Amino acid sequence: MNKTKRTEIFSRLRELNPHPTTELNFNNEFELLIAVILSAQATDVGVNKAIGPLYKVANTPEAIYKLGEKKLKTYVKTIGLYNTKAKNIIKTCKILIDEHNGQVPENREALEALPGVGRKTANVVLNTVFGHPTIAVDTHIYRVSNRTGIAPGKNVIEVEKRLLRLVPEEFKRDAHHWLILHGRYTCIARNPKCLNCTIHDLCEFTKKSS
Repeated sequence: MNKTKRTEIFSRLRELNPHPTTELNFNNEFELLIAVILSAQATDVGVNKAIGPLYKVANTPEAIYKLGEKKLKTYVKTIGLYNTKAKNIIKTCKILIDEHNGQVPENREALEALPGVGRKTANVVLNTVFGHPTIAVDTHIYRVSNRTGIAPGKNVIEVEKRLLRLVPEEFKRDAHHWLILHGRYTCIARNPKCLNCTIHDLCEFTKKSS
């Protein structure tokens, strides 16, 4: 796929959704960080249902740490792997309090040092609340990048590196959200909605649905 075609793809995605963002509910950096930690192997809808009641009683590192792991679990028990996630969140809150004055660091290395935070989570936080042109590759973005031909790769790191290299600069800030939403609602895993796809004629997928 050439640069001209990629530019047209992202131009159309931008026209369809000029200001894309995450579907996770949050009001600040910390709320998003916790939501993304919880979202691993879980749906945004499920996470939003859990964090709504949680954030009403505790939405700062200090408040959640004071809540304690046992009480935190009662709020997130509907989410997959909630035991491990609750444990990591309490540890993360302690580190934020002790080492970052209760603030979420705007630094990849510091973010990835937090329990439960990997490269993908760090990318989401850096992009969504700090405005960095990072692209977090999840299953949706991996599928869309390979299927369309935008940035094919054998693994998520390879796809991420190619996206960062190949996505035109003007679209890089929002590319993560456009691609994930496209994968979530149009370029779905089974029976992709090719006939209703805004980039149908530009996509290089050879088995388009009819």
